[in-house]
Amino acid sequence: MQGKLRNMTGIYLLKGDKILLLYRQGGKVVNNVWTASAGGHFEKDELNDAKACVIRELKEELGLSLEDVEDLRLRYVALRNTKGEIRQNYYFFAELKDYIDENLHSNEGECKWFPLDEIAALEMPVTAKYVMEHYCKEGRFTDRVYVGVTYPDRIEMNELIES
Repeated sequence: MQGKLRNMTGIYLLKGDKILLLYRQGGKVVNNVWTASAGGHFEKDELNDAKACVIRELKEELGLSLEDVEDLRLRYVALRNTKGEIRQNYYFFAELKDYIDENLHSNEGECKWFPLDEIAALEMPVTAKYVMEHYCKEGRFTDRVYVGVTYPDRIEMNELIES
């Protein structure tokens, strides 16, 4: 392990019991899998502000602003040691406001709405898969923030409690 870090963020947009996922194509790190509605790497000026990063990615990839969503919250932080770097993923969730057309397009791939009970079978990056599994079983019923550490065969999720 060389001590390299890769900081990334993603936002999952919800509308009722549906979630918007992106089939990301042409990505350098994540490609040809279902991912968050929008997301990407932190810019240098965002290293201490995951929310700023996710708002920028929302605008760049979906053409949406903070005013187009409600209840934007950081819900998960996932850590993974892979390919010589520690990957830190910050996952946000938000509701798409009713007046926004659900027919969204991304410059990063194909957008599609799924019922929450259908996403378990989709191919996703490792941490995203575990986050979505936890969210569907437990996270969507709370307002807690969780942290997950990834192992070869699982992720251990714990509530991130302020101390």
